Amino acid sequence: MPSEPVPGPNGRKRRGGLLAGVIAVALVAGGVGGGLGFWASDRNSNDNSTTISSSADPKTLNRSPKSVAGIAAKALPSVVTIQSSGGGEEGTGTGFVYDKQGHIVTNNHVVANGSRGGQLKATFSDGKKYDAQVVGEAQGYDIAVLKLKGAGDRKLSPLPLADSNEVQVGDATIAIGAPYGLSGTVTTGIVSAKNRPVASSDGQGSQSSYMSALQTDASINPGNSGGPLLNAQGAVVGVNSAIQPGGGSGPGGGSQSGSVGLGFAIPVNQAKRVAGQLIKTGQPVYPVIGATVQLGSSGNGATISRTGQGDSENPVTPGGPADKAGLKPGDRITKLDDTVIDSGQTLIGTIWTHSPGEKVKLTYERDGKEHTVDVTLGSKRGD
Repeated sequence: MPSEPVPGPNGRKRRGGLLAGVIAVALVAGGVGGGLGFWASDRNSNDNSTTISSSADPKTLNRSPKSVAGIAAKALPSVVTIQSSGGGEEGTGTGFVYDKQGHIVTNNHVVANGSRGGQLKATFSDGKKYDAQVVGEAQGYDIAVLKLKGAGDRKLSPLPLADSNEVQVGDATIAIGAPYGLSGTVTTGIVSAKNRPVASSDGQGSQSSYMSALQTDASINPGNSGGPLLNAQGAVVGVNSAIQPGGGSGPGGGSQSGSVGLGFAIPVNQAKRVAGQLIKTGQPVYPVIGATVQLGSSGNGATISRTGQGDSENPVTPGGPADKAGLKPGDRITKLDDTVIDSGQTLIGTIWTHSPGEKVKLTYERDGKEHTVDVTLGSKRGD
């Protein structure tokens, strides 16, 4: 792995392209004050047309709690818009109530510029604002946990968490966030794909974060980052994190990246595990195989490097999981359990869906012959 784990993004806007089957995407943090303005005017009409108004009482519409409107009404009070400022930069994103103790789950890149000497504020749907502080950050996973300050006056309702392993392609999705500063925006779609290998980077020298993502066509835009992706029962299945953006000019003539129906969310099972680590210790724990892999765009697997990186001269850590399993430099890993591995990035994202101590099955090629071995994942603490 590239010095497993790989630290994640820093919150600046990104543009995406394709990389060896791994989607290089733009993280969807937006700028504070970047909301769209809408204008309306009353006009007197002198024509003779006649319209008929509905006399239905809105209270008699009886919207089902299982409808999109019902789910949104229940979830919106548990979703916050996050303003982050620091280092001369400002940003906005989304988070959601994780527990009754006042913890908020969001993306790391949403809060990165406000987490070190900056300022973080969380605004609920009723307009009430609270200061917040970072409990822990996981750059590689792109997950962060905040703690609200002075929220004793508020009854917090955590969003229910689903089992993201049970998600199926075609399942309905509901995304809630603050695209372009428009808080409380609700969009709908479906799960378009599962286990989508995604790498995110700003292209300015920072290291990437990796995920084996849920893909959705629910409209996700800058400012949706960190918000919940819900299922048809109103439970969280993922944390919205990134998009494959389209081009074009946004409001005011500036260059903007918008939704083209390719949004990516961190599966909630992974987000829950990472959030628990951050709340407990303040640091993430990454599963590792103890090997450095090439990140080139071969498309034919993840090849263990022949030379070490950083302070290590050995690309296979002596006594580590890969070494114990007999893996060597030059071996090309092609599968992890039933997941086809087409690149180093895919291998990293797939490994990170597991926990340290889990046993996985690696298939690899050496000298034209295929081998399969069991590997017990090791661990690395912190970014």
